[in-house]
Amino acid sequence: MRVTQYYPVIQSETVSETAEFYKRHFGFRSAFEADWYVHLQSEVDSSVNLAIVQSDHETIPEISRGASTGMILNFEVEDVDKVDERLRSEGVPVAKSLVSEPFGQRHAIYRDPNGVLIDVITQIPPSEEFLSQYAADAVPS
Repeated sequence: MRVTQYYPVIQSETVSETAEFYKRHFGFRSAFEADWYVHLQSEVDSSVNLAIVQSDHETIPEISRGASTGMILNFEVEDVDKVDERLRSEGVPVAKSLVSEPFGQRHAIYRDPNGVLIDVITQIPPSEEFLSQYAADAVPS
């Protein structure tokens, strides 16, 4: 199977509020906008996409309708410290403060208006303990 695009879709009761949150704080623009669905695209990289759908929309199987839960969106950035400073100054709710992890990430976790977790990450060198767990071509630098 050749995948031509992959992107998460957040189920939300507040589609336009959620879309505005990602546009304001994470640099997305609307590529398609209806009252029940918004497709967002990064302003700097058109291959980075995110969508929001009305949580009770008829296109979603009834058994799966409702707000998105159990999901974390990861955004890898060049400088998480700068992004953290900006997001905090903009009032984005912080779920986990900035920390450097031994497995090779410096990150902080935020919450969107639906409670979806957003992990903003900068890759850092892993500790010796975790280095051997990486594929040779995947070691963060």
